[in-house]
Amino acid sequence: MRPDENRPTTPVVVPPRQSTDDVGVRSHNPDEAANVVRGQIENIYQQDPTTTVTVPATTTLNVQTEGNIQYAHQDADVASPYERTHDETKHQIDASAWQKYHSAWQSYYQQYYERYYVSQVHEAKKSLEADFVHDDAKDMKDATLSTDEAMYDLRSKLRQKIHARATKVRKSRHFLPLVSALTVMLIFAFLQYNRVLFAAVEAYVAPSTMSNTALIVDPTASNAVGPDPVLIVPRISVEVPIIWNANAADQNSLNAAMDKGVAWFNINGASAKPGEVGNFVLSGHSSNDWLDQGDYKFIFARLDQLVEGDTVYVNYNGTRYTYQITRKQVVKPTDVSALTQPTTKPTITLLTCTPLGTALNRLLVFGEQTSPDPAKASTTTTTSTSASAAKMPSNSSTFFERLFGINN
Repeated sequence: MRPDENRPTTPVVVPPRQSTDDVGVRSHNPDEAANVVRGQIENIYQQDPTTTVTVPATTTLNVQTEGNIQYAHQDADVASPYERTHDETKHQIDASAWQKYHSAWQSYYQQYYERYYVSQVHEAKKSLEADFVHDDAKDMKDATLSTDEAMYDLRSKLRQKIHARATKVRKSRHFLPLVSALTVMLIFAFLQYNRVLFAAVEAYVAPSTMSNTALIVDPTASNAVGPDPVLIVPRISVEVPIIWNANAADQNSLNAAMDKGVAWFNINGASAKPGEVGNFVLSGHSSNDWLDQGDYKFIFARLDQLVEGDTVYVNYNGTRYTYQITRKQVVKPTDVSALTQPTTKPTITLLTCTPLGTALNRLLVFGEQTSPDPAKASTTTTTSTSASAAKMPSNSSTFFERLFGINN
């Protein structure tokens, strides 16, 4: 507390100190003891070494303090040392003394924080130097690694991370239920959509189904062929038997016929055979389920690759009939009228499902007879096996359609 601060005015009663007479120790007057303590306290404020304070002669202990500014201003005639010590009017301190006092504290704190920050900078410098040495050593080690060694280290680290992650996942209580659910989903997806995958493969990597004898070099050289009814499409390497006995109104009958080859889809307005005026319609699968029977599940998987001008051959009753492709069309399965357009020429239509692996639409490829002479074609005499076919042939039912009893 500063001497010039206000102190409580309530008098403080100091209990009398009992004197003790010890051997070899002289008892002192209370005033003398107070003066000694006061002198020690006042030494703190030593500011002017030239000042000399004289204790009254009535005191048996003569104390002279040099440089005690506070004591120099006190009244030595006060009988009570307590009053002299606590008389605020007697305490007078020079402003220069307090300025030096505060300057000393400021210097102390400045030196303290300077030492603190210097030590922190030193520690940071040591840490950076250690990291630099470590990085240099690591770079030198990496520089000595060959490409193969570096790749081996990288693969090793990846394997370790994958192994640790896989071990953690396998130990999880959710692992088995998730794997089971995923497995079931994959099985159902395969059963439902396997035909899409297999049809895409067949469309691009399937070997040719044509025999060497079916390769036609000069189709006009001779029209004489064997008795078996066969459809030959050189551009997509197809040679397939023609099945005549399918019922156009019965999808199961059509599917059974298409398992053995391509089915004759004979309906009113489209029941002609080769060499007859009218539309000769043949239907084949572009895809089917892997569980289905038959060797011709993907016979028309590449039918959309035919273009205008391509040639198609049909062997029928020992005669080869040649047709030239004129156009293609995609229609809905129920658009049967697209097959029954009036015509005065012998024509052919190849029919299959599209897109691959589905039965959403039907692809129709139209062609006209060029050989033998179409002008000599006879009138259609064949009676249709179905007068009420409302839908074109389709692929077999998918897994979910079979599961829930839905027909194409």
